[in-house]
Amino acid sequence: MALSMYAASVPVFKQILNSLSAILDKAEAHAAAKKIDPAVLLQARLFPDMFALTRQVQVAADFAKGAGARLAGVEVPKYEDNEQSFADLKARIAKTVAFLDSLNPADFEGAAERHIVTGSGANQREFKGQPYLTHYALAHFFFHATTAYDILRHNGVELGKKDFIGTF
Repeated sequence: MALSMYAASVPVFKQILNSLSAILDKAEAHAAAKKIDPAVLLQARLFPDMFALTRQVQVAADFAKGAGARLAGVEVPKYEDNEQSFADLKARIAKTVAFLDSLNPADFEGAAERHIVTGSGANQREFKGQPYLTHYALAHFFFHATTAYDILRHNGVELGKKDFIGTF
């Protein structure tokens, strides 16, 4: 049986987003235990020219909801980028998982060949659905989710590979 576009996207996004939410719980507990202002972790970055933790989580959620919506042929939900706490980031993740839960496998019929357009102006890209998912959306999603994990691990939050992979 062939792997469906739904199976290759929605469950994968949900697994890592749920793991990211649990990782944020550990980060918040770490900050409290070590008496670290949560803003320090939320604004931490691996290198000065990289996004901070908050932005990494926002972008990971954006790629999950954007890919799910585009592949299902529905409008991409718009979120304000105004999260300022661990609770705010967890709410964004929960909202994204709820959106993904609203998508059905039937919505992905023809998704592999669906014409996908992302960005605008000089940053506009066009794809067919399968290369969009496998070469663009998943790569970006995992990059930002992994970087969020790395920022927290680098800052002393006790995390391991099982925390990132989570349950499936």
